[in-house]
Amino acid sequence: MQLAYDREADVLYLSVGEPRTAVSREVGDDVLLRVDPQTGEVVGLTVLNLSVRNISEMLPISIDLHETRE
Repeated sequence: MQLAYDREADVLYLSVGEPRTAVSREVGDDVLLRVDPQTGEVVGLTVLNLSVRNISEMLPISIDLHETRE
């Protein structure tokens, strides 16, 4: 797992393995699930506006993996 924070953009990126091409699905307010478009595998998470968030309010994030597959 890799974490990266872009302070200028105020975005947290979490990748499972190396970052790769994915489609994003909004699963919460400014929280995006990153999914491999070919396999439907979850490959990461992007959190926008991280500095203004109360992390405890973000959890738990409900993710329906069946909705991510096409």
